[in-house]
Amino acid sequence: MNFWKYYLFAFTVLTVVIFVIVYSSQLILPKRRLNSSSERYSVINACKDALEDKSTFFWEKTLTSPLGSVPCKDYLILNHYITSPLSEEEVAFPLAYVLVIHKDFDTFERLFRAIYMPQNVYCVHVDEKATAEFKKTVWQLLSCFQNAFIASKIEPVVYAGISRLQADLNCLKDLVASEVPWKYVINTCGQDFPLKTNKEIVQYLKGFKGKNITPGVLPPAHAIGRTKYVHQEHIGKDGSFVKNTNILKTSPPHQLTIYFGTAYVALTRDFVNFIFHDKRAIDLLHWSKDTYSPDEHFWVTLNRIPNEEKEVRETEVLCSSPQSLFKAK
Repeated sequence: MNFWKYYLFAFTVLTVVIFVIVYSSQLILPKRRLNSSSERYSVINACKDALEDKSTFFWEKTLTSPLGSVPCKDYLILNHYITSPLSEEEVAFPLAYVLVIHKDFDTFERLFRAIYMPQNVYCVHVDEKATAEFKKTVWQLLSCFQNAFIASKIEPVVYAGISRLQADLNCLKDLVASEVPWKYVINTCGQDFPLKTNKEIVQYLKGFKGKNITPGVLPPAHAIGRTKYVHQEHIGKDGSFVKNTNILKTSPPHQLTIYFGTAYVALTRDFVNFIFHDKRAIDLLHWSKDTYSPDEHFWVTLNRIPNEEKEVRETEVLCSSPQSLFKAK
């Protein structure tokens, strides 16, 4: 008799233990990546189920690149893109962005997602030397947005060469043709990240009342050689770089005084039009093609031209910098 009591007791304990293990395993959700289309769609269905008070499974990470075959609408939902303007103030003050990139799609997308607003417009310049896979993935992402595109002309970018400035200019030319009535354009690189919200950036820029943000000074000693000597871009098996030929350059055109400052600026639409149509700007660009890091003197020098006919009459040094809105990773 005692044997059957012990047997029944052991069986009961074993059953309870098995039940607890099985029940606990149901509470622990596996950490999984969304690697297939079926898994991605299951997340979408989970969101729908949640709205209908149904039980759901939840994965910690959202969908990342490559985009695969996920529809754009679902992709934007999964990655938490802002798809509607957040305030009337922002709608009335749309911005334009230039993003020059060459690698690290995930880093680029974090930046793009952080600064994306449906009322703004975005031009992305992808280095011609970038891998085919990188170019394709960027194109796939941008194809989901009506207000974002790849520059119509692509440069093989050399750090500190004229091609870096030309990449910005190619995008600016596309942006001035845009129907979006943007007020300011901000240029960034792929490793930037915003420190402020879109609304805060708008309020910051409105405070300049139509003036450009191109801080700069007269050439410091270490920068004089950048425009004093002829420099040439080099692209080869040994890498891409700018080399000094030690050949003296001619004087700047139109007796312009060369200033040096940041390569990252915030420009009004009128000033961008000035850059493309004023002869002084055109001639300065041509003269700058064999200088070192011309984007560090091009914007600030043109913005310092004292001319009543210039749409943007900004001649003093601005202490603020658009880089105070962003941080470089």
